[in-house]
Amino acid sequence: MPDTVQPADLSFFSTLAASGSLSAAARELGLTAAAVSKRLTQMESRAGVALVNRTTRRMMLTPEGELYLQHARRILDEIDELAELLGSAKKSPKGLLRVNATLGFGRSHVGPAISRFVAKFPQVSVQLQLSVTPPPLTDDTFDVCIRFGEPPDTRVIARRLAGNRRLLCAAPSYIASHGMPVTPHDLTRHNCIGIRQGDEAYGVWRLTSGKGASQKTEAVRIKGTLTTNDGEIAVKWALEGHGILLRAEWDIKHYLADGSLVVVLPGYDTPNADIFAVYSQRHQMSNRIRAFVDFVARDLAEVG
Repeated sequence: MPDTVQPADLSFFSTLAASGSLSAAARELGLTAAAVSKRLTQMESRAGVALVNRTTRRMMLTPEGELYLQHARRILDEIDELAELLGSAKKSPKGLLRVNATLGFGRSHVGPAISRFVAKFPQVSVQLQLSVTPPPLTDDTFDVCIRFGEPPDTRVIARRLAGNRRLLCAAPSYIASHGMPVTPHDLTRHNCIGIRQGDEAYGVWRLTSGKGASQKTEAVRIKGTLTTNDGEIAVKWALEGHGILLRAEWDIKHYLADGSLVVVLPGYDTPNADIFAVYSQRHQMSNRIRAFVDFVARDLAEVG
């Protein structure tokens, strides 16, 4: 009687699940869609249960498929970590690294950092996926997620890579036409550019003044004619003089430096957006993940 689970199936099924469709998995694996479908059918026959629900456009894992994927990824990770612990990969990181990052920061900083990383460690393969909303912390699809703000979850490791203030800013042309706000309440009379991203509260900006016992935080409900879920578009709108924007310093610092944008209410602080690398506790011994996180931290320090 054939084995219910064969070792070679683990990597195949992990790739299949990450691809989202049989055709995408076929491209990733360098096979035909028919070959991928046949291998999946053989796996399901050995397992005695359906692992995937197929439709003409997409596929979804069955509960048994979710269980199979969870254990497959854990076993593959443990195999990699065992190889590293035995010394075969200690000197030079190797293997597949799955990275997630936000759209704007991923394009401008994580992508270029990965280019420099694989030039230094050519035995590492990197899959980068950019998304507007960070994946759930319990999602095992990625090895490392680069995200803003420390996650409130002790089940993951969150290493701070770089500081990142949020700043209020506007184009000089907007300030010339509408005046410079002096207090947080003044923002209610201005056109404020809204960004809907992740789980962050939309439409309320929190500004803090003072230190220690005299510290005071004001919540200002903003309004405006422009809203987007894309930070780069919001920055362009601000550059074109459409309103006041709250944006991470990493995304606007060169515009501040050349005067295209000016800081609004500089005496007030907003919640920071420090940059963190987030990964599972069971990955903390992974040489390639440690090497990548260390590299990105140094890279951001040099760029910053």
